[in-house]
Order: sequence, then C-alpha cells, then structure tokens
Amino acid sequence: METIIVQDTDKHVLEVLTLALELENFNVYPLQDCEVNFIELIEQHRPHVVMLDFRIDGKKCMEILQTIKKSYPTLPVIAMSCNNNINTVAHAKGFDGYIEKPFDFDLLYRVLRKHIPKLS
Repeated sequence: METIIVQDTDKHVLEVLTLALELENFNVYPLQDCEVNFIELIEQHRPHVVMLDFRIDGKKCMEILQTIKKSYPTLPVIAMSCNNNINTVAHAKGFDGYIEKPFDFDLLYRVLRKHIPKLS
C-alpha cells in the first residue's frame, strides 16, 4: 500500500483529504502541524509522496521542501494551495507538482498516480 504524508494547517481540509485518499487505498499520515521534523517522519513512515500546504507566501512550505529534497531528492513533494498562481510558483520553487484548492479529487488522484504508479 502506498503511503502519503499530508500536511495541511486547516483541520477540516486535512480530515476530508485524508478520507478521500484512504478511500483510494492510500495509507495516509495526516499532519496539521508543520513544526515537526519531516526527515524523522519520512524515515519512520517511508512515504511515496509528501503533500504540503502552501499557505500565503509559502515560506514555511518551501523551507520544508528544501529540507526534504536535501535528504531525499527523488521523493515527490506536491504543493497544495488556493493561491491563483500556484501553477507557476510550485514548479519554479522546486515542487514536483501541485494541487489547487478547492480540490478536484479526480485531478488529485491523477497527480498522485503520476508520481506513484499503481501497485499491481
């Protein structure tokens, strides 16, 4: 089963996202706090993808991205945001992909499958 670490500061968004991903048979490690050691979490849970809440200017999210990519350069990290320019910002900042909020779940699943081929 594929594992995803999902970080979102909005408790309700995190709950809905977790449920939607679990319904697609992902093992989800939901995280509201972004003040944790992501390297320890990655080592403990061995995720296939990390999804981060890109809030406002994305400063904290980009710090986390840089920390992850320094230790795990091939681990896909996806930005999630309601910013209307996330499509250009995400790739420019080094994210492997992005998901716009509010979520289109079909698009969410397609983006994740792009980075995690379905296990046979």
